[in-house]
Amino acid sequence: MANEVTGRILHVDLTAGTTQIETPPESFFRTYLGGSAMGVYYILRDTPKGVGGLDPANLLTFMCSPLTGAPIAGQSRVTISARSPLVDGIGDSQGGGFWPAELKFAGFTGITIRGRAAEPVYLWIQDGEVEIRPASHLWGKSTSETTDALKEELADPKVEVMAIGPSGERLSSLASVMSMANRANGRTGMGAVMGSKNLKAVVVRGHTRKVPIVDAAVVGRLAKWGSKEIPNNGDVAGLQQHGTQSVLESQHAAGGLPTFNYNAGQFAGYEAISGETMTATILTARETCYSCAVRCKRAVEAEFEGRHVDPRHGGPEYETASVFGSYCGVDDLAAVALANQVCNEAGLDTIGAGATIAWAMECFESGALTEAEIGFPAPFGNASAMIRLLDMIVSRQGIGDVLAHGSRKAADLLGKGHDHLITVKGAEAPAHMPQAKRSLGVIYAVNPFGADHQSSEHDPMIEEGAADLYMERMALLGFSERLPYDSFGPDKVRYAIVTQRFYSFLDSADLCQFVWGPTWSLLGPQEAVDFVKGVTGWEDFDLDELQEIGERRINMLRAFNAREGIDRSADRLPAKFFLPLQGTGPTKGVALDPVAIEGALDEYYRLAGWDVASGNPTPETLERLGLAWVS
Repeated sequence: MANEVTGRILHVDLTAGTTQIETPPESFFRTYLGGSAMGVYYILRDTPKGVGGLDPANLLTFMCSPLTGAPIAGQSRVTISARSPLVDGIGDSQGGGFWPAELKFAGFTGITIRGRAAEPVYLWIQDGEVEIRPASHLWGKSTSETTDALKEELADPKVEVMAIGPSGERLSSLASVMSMANRANGRTGMGAVMGSKNLKAVVVRGHTRKVPIVDAAVVGRLAKWGSKEIPNNGDVAGLQQHGTQSVLESQHAAGGLPTFNYNAGQFAGYEAISGETMTATILTARETCYSCAVRCKRAVEAEFEGRHVDPRHGGPEYETASVFGSYCGVDDLAAVALANQVCNEAGLDTIGAGATIAWAMECFESGALTEAEIGFPAPFGNASAMIRLLDMIVSRQGIGDVLAHGSRKAADLLGKGHDHLITVKGAEAPAHMPQAKRSLGVIYAVNPFGADHQSSEHDPMIEEGAADLYMERMALLGFSERLPYDSFGPDKVRYAIVTQRFYSFLDSADLCQFVWGPTWSLLGPQEAVDFVKGVTGWEDFDLDELQEIGERRINMLRAFNAREGIDRSADRLPAKFFLPLQGTGPTKGVALDPVAIEGALDEYYRLAGWDVASGNPTPETLERLGLAWVS
């Protein structure tokens, strides 16, 4: 069954120039499923202890799952994992589009890549066959130029290209991996890992455009129901209409829109960069991923200071609009759209890049960085300075060479600006504030690869006022009552860890969180179970096993970090989060309580089955999850 339904793994050694194909047993996929969990399995097994993020021995993995490529919304996702050059320990990054499904059509569920090619290369995978081809002629090209050149070279406009841009080649710790020149596996610097291996792109093509499914009727029923349900789900309908930026206005209203580098929770210019404004002014199309009816991806066209923003590069997501908008105090939507395009062409994570620029702007405002050091004035609100700094990060010129390392490493290299950091384990905090959503403080701290807003469900989904749909679904996960607003007791911590395990399952199944999730998404927990059963035929698969897969992944990620000497001492939020917020709105004057955070962390470790003193998984927990081999 494994070869037909679950899949094959391609192993590539770039140093030796060789490839091997593995067909793991069905039990392997039943344990790890795919995605992040499967990637970290190979990383734990094959990456030696102490290897750095840019070392040739650092194993890089591209993993989908048995569910990828099925004809239903939200399944065309891929997880890229490796030791990170940006954050402490493991790196992990998810992305969508059409490349993941095409990899499955081409005959593989995942890829591991070790070593370093002597010269730039790309992988060409077609209908189960693999070649390592020269790519020196592609080095230096942007992601769109690389994509166009490979489609022409391979004489097939339908190939799917996953590539790095100049930022990955220049080993920026903020580098992402891009497909379609607008779908990003951002965060944690996976593009730099790819660049360190002299690997420019992975190109895939499968001419048999379907994957084996045990019960196609079940999958078809779920797909049909989901498509019809979109208008009835206000959250998902909002995504379809205005993209992820549909939440920007509500984030501002709640005092949870990070402003001036996390110094405030409301931005006076929020309307100018909102999803509604984008829809009314610069939107050209609503695009999608393979077989997805939600169509949340934006395409925009604009001009900023003589530079054209092409629809090909998509449009700003909520996080992108926030980091280049409210974080930097910029209320120019065209400038934000241009920043998004620059990042996509260069292969640069928008969250890390935008937040690093906001850090530099606050350093300028405070006098920590002078005009002479930067090269020009860079105050909050200066859109031209924001774009200029971004260009310098891409080219690694002037102070951009330092900022390309991310804000924490930049502060270390410069020896100043640490008070202005918003990083956890080296990852810049995304645009969801734990001052407004308390449980995120715990998740940002414990998450193995730093602050991440897509690793658990957010507080409003179970607090007073939560929709009936949310509570109906949460009841399946053991929650029957809404929790008080801003609560931060044991029930909120339990909510955080239970939903974290569900989201961790999604990152192992490589399912989109906008379509599949525990509360507001198009399809809920029971539908996720039914989908897994329909594709794989695992008739006894249930919610308990689903949650265990998610729990197993989290423990594997933490076990990797523990092996590298990273423990509870790294589970620290930035000092800025414990200072009262400025500005206006419901969170004015709000600060996290360090005593409450430490108590919540203690509770989290106990619930997780981890040692409270070290924050590491105990041998008993690893044994229970079938991970005794890890220790």
